[in-house]
Amino acid sequence: MQLAINEKQRELKSHGCFEFPVFISQEVLSRYERGAFTWHWHPEIEITLILEGQISYQVNDKIYHLEAGDGLFCNSNALHTGHMIEGEDCYYLSTTFHPRIIYGFEGSTLQQEFVNPMISDAGLGSIVFHQEIPWQATILESLHRIYNLYLEHPASFEMQIQQHLSSIWLTIYNQTLHTRSRTDRITKPSRDIERLRNILTFIQEHYSEKITLEDIAEQISICKSECCRFFKKHMNESLFDYLMYYRVEKSLPLLAEDSLSITEIAEQTGFSSSGYFARVFREQMHCTPTQYRNGRKGE
Repeated sequence: MQLAINEKQRELKSHGCFEFPVFISQEVLSRYERGAFTWHWHPEIEITLILEGQISYQVNDKIYHLEAGDGLFCNSNALHTGHMIEGEDCYYLSTTFHPRIIYGFEGSTLQQEFVNPMISDAGLGSIVFHQEIPWQATILESLHRIYNLYLEHPASFEMQIQQHLSSIWLTIYNQTLHTRSRTDRITKPSRDIERLRNILTFIQEHYSEKITLEDIAEQISICKSECCRFFKKHMNESLFDYLMYYRVEKSLPLLAEDSLSITEIAEQTGFSSSGYFARVFREQMHCTPTQYRNGRKGE
């Protein structure tokens, strides 16, 4: 399994409905191919509670090592991805919601004074929650209560969820924006984050074509060497490694469908030959494309 995203990396999955814009789900990393969910973003807020195991979770250019009991706030439109650490699985609760659940209706005082300042502040792309810090422990307690409501689903489910999310929101507001002056707030995404988003978007739009380092560097108007350094700094891997990882990622559902030959899949995912595809695939997946396909047939 892998996330459904469009060419701009926006997740296509519905996060609740208009009447109740909240989606709560219990997730496990092993459900995703290679124990990782790909880079994506969405306008909704996402708050994660780690139930078991550990996860390497990256939001924009920040990498977090989260363990059972930790939580993470991922702001609206922030790029994020997560993967296993040393092959260990991770179970977590994802609560994704449109900020409308907090402010009620467009133009309300709650929206203008308490919501818009938070979702428009690029300095608040993410916040990690640990039990040792009192105000963060309060948020973690609310997340555990949301988990219990998710499991029990009482008649008052929607009302209680709304109350807990509002409480979490107010706590974050009081600990962040309330203590900062307006001049300290970053109202536009940083230049680096915009560059990173542009690189990822270009790769995900053109991975099936021949891509050169010069092509990518042109997208963010810097030289090739600086482009390599920039990507390595923010993504903790090389541009080439990410491109190969993404191409293999896109080949997996095609191999599972069993309607195209290995050569055709190699061509559709940007590899110059089936031999090169097989070599890169084996390095990443520890099996050949044919072995992977045959293994999926037996599932």
